[in-house]
Amino acid sequence: MLQSFVKTLTMPRERIVQGESEGDDENRQNYALRPTSFDAYIGQEQLIRKLRIAVIAAKSRNEPVDHTLLHGPPGLGKTTLAHVIAKEVGAQVYVTNGPALSKGADLVGILTKLGKGDVLFIDEIHRLPAVVEEYLYPAMEDFKVDIPLDSGMHARAVTLDLQPFTLIGATTRIGLLTGPMRGRFGIAEHIEYYTPEALHEILKANAKALKLLAEDTALWELARRSRGTPRVANRLLRRSRDFAVVEGNGKLTLPITKQALELARIDDLGLDEQDRAFLRTVIEVYEGGPVGIEAVAATMGEERDTLEDVIEPYLLQQKLIKRTRQGRATTQLAYKHLGLKWHPPTNEGEQLFNDE
Repeated sequence: MLQSFVKTLTMPRERIVQGESEGDDENRQNYALRPTSFDAYIGQEQLIRKLRIAVIAAKSRNEPVDHTLLHGPPGLGKTTLAHVIAKEVGAQVYVTNGPALSKGADLVGILTKLGKGDVLFIDEIHRLPAVVEEYLYPAMEDFKVDIPLDSGMHARAVTLDLQPFTLIGATTRIGLLTGPMRGRFGIAEHIEYYTPEALHEILKANAKALKLLAEDTALWELARRSRGTPRVANRLLRRSRDFAVVEGNGKLTLPITKQALELARIDDLGLDEQDRAFLRTVIEVYEGGPVGIEAVAATMGEERDTLEDVIEPYLLQQKLIKRTRQGRATTQLAYKHLGLKWHPPTNEGEQLFNDE
């Protein structure tokens, strides 16, 4: 038992089921699969309806769309929606991210290039430095930006007029966004996880785009294990396609798909080794909890932020763990999923690293 548990803690760090992008190569591969209009967008029906109304209303007034904030887990299509909005209004979209804008001049250079109605998409907007935020406020409100020419007592500034534009901000941690920044967005919407039905439709469309012959049952299997995330679904589709080419005749069948997922060690709920290691840590080391997240992080050799932002959200959604005042605790569903005998968590005893 101990050897098995230690093995799970020394697993490779690559996560096929992570919502974050694996880099520019994956972004380029996904770009060809992105929908280019609201009509082609699958899932998020309520959100798409709201955005469609906002876009049509703005076009009827010959104005840019209201500044829009999209928040939710990674991999759900925030960047895609920015491109769709730009396409719908017939405008250019400029893409950047919070960490890339380290000083005001970085932002000013982008703002002065924007044409009327263009879209500026800032990913990870919660990571904008405070000085860059201050440049952004007048740009969002008055379509102006002040450029300082000197410093000290005799400082001067030149005000540049900007073309009316739409800022679309995306964040996975809306709680880290400052109040003044949140208040300047006319539209703020949360992106939900996708249903298996929506992911199935996305996979059907993408398999066709990839010219991949795939059985419907195979696509349903991928949809069920994609954690409600289109980016994960596309990644699993490509991995399964490669497996089908090497181990089969190129056709994606249900047996081939199951073998590919088994090789990737992704189980029926879409959990990978890190997810199961988290559950086993709480169950086998801390008797099911409750236990503070710092204790789990120290035991697993992970950063607390990694557990809270990457691993916990899906486990909470699947009701495999719960948060209590005393810390994290596993549920009966977690024991059942791991094939372990259920022992109700206890509040007795000293809680190490209790950081709740």
